[in-house]
Amino acid sequence: MFDRVRTSLHRLITTPALDGFLPVRLPKDLARRVNMTLGDPLCSAEELERRRSAAERLAKLRAKGNSAGETGLPRVAAPVVVYFEKDRNARLLGRIKDTLGARNIAFTELDVSGDPAAKAYAMREARCKEDDLPIVFVATTAVGGYNDLVECDVSGKLETLVYGAKKVAKS
Repeated sequence: MFDRVRTSLHRLITTPALDGFLPVRLPKDLARRVNMTLGDPLCSAEELERRRSAAERLAKLRAKGNSAGETGLPRVAAPVVVYFEKDRNARLLGRIKDTLGARNIAFTELDVSGDPAAKAYAMREARCKEDDLPIVFVATTAVGGYNDLVECDVSGKLETLVYGAKKVAKS
C-alpha cells in the first residue's frame, strides 16, 4: 500500500504534463527539490526494487563477514621504522631485523648518522640515549631497543601495535 503511494507521488511530480502552466510547474519543481534533498523517498517501482535487492545483498554480505569473525579484508600493517646509527650496535640491529623478519613484519631502516633532527626525534620520543640506538617505532609509538622489542613480542603487544586489535567473533 505504502509502495503504491510512493510510486504514484513520484510519477505525479516527475511527469511533464502541465509543466507549461506556472501554477502547476512551481509546486512540482519544489516537490522534486524537496524529494531530492530528502534522499528520494518518492521513487519509481524499478528504483524501489533495486534498493531492496541492494539491501538484501548487503545484509547477506554482512552476515557472511560476521559468521567468519572477520570481514575477509586483508589486515593492513602500521609502518614500522628502525632508527639506527651507521656503525653503532650493528649486532643489535641484526637481531632486530631477525625478530621482525620472523614475524613477517615489513619495516623500514632509517640511518640517522647524518640527520641530527631525526636522531633527536628518535631519542626524544623513545626517551633513550645515543648508546641505545637502534630503536624500533611502530607508527608514532616508540617500542624501544631490542630487549623492549622482544618483550613486546612475547606479550603479544607487538602484533596489536602493528595490525591493530583483532575482531572477536560474536557467538
